Amino acid sequence: MTVARRIVIDHHRSRQARPPEADPAPLELLPAADEIDRALRLMTISDALGDLSEAHREALIETYFKGHTVSEAADVLGVPAGTVRSRVFYALRSLRLSLEERGVTA
Repeated sequence: MTVARRIVIDHHRSRQARPPEADPAPLELLPAADEIDRALRLMTISDALGDLSEAHREALIETYFKGHTVSEAADVLGVPAGTVRSRVFYALRSLRLSLEERGVTA
């Protein structure tokens, strides 16, 4: 009787010490973030930026990607603010055409 009692107690304690296993079925229903689309989008943008001239690419990187104002970008690039504005304008126009050639639509 004592042996049986201790077996039951041990079994009860072992279930309390280890958490119950969860059924993986509900986890399979949760949507997972798909990073492939994001990676392809970044690769396409990177390729399109490579088509731009060095001056236009630098102006876009300073203003759009680094978040600098036109004045800050002008200081970093060592050119007048008006030049930065015109380079950004023409760079965006060229970038749009380059992305359209790659099949990207807005």
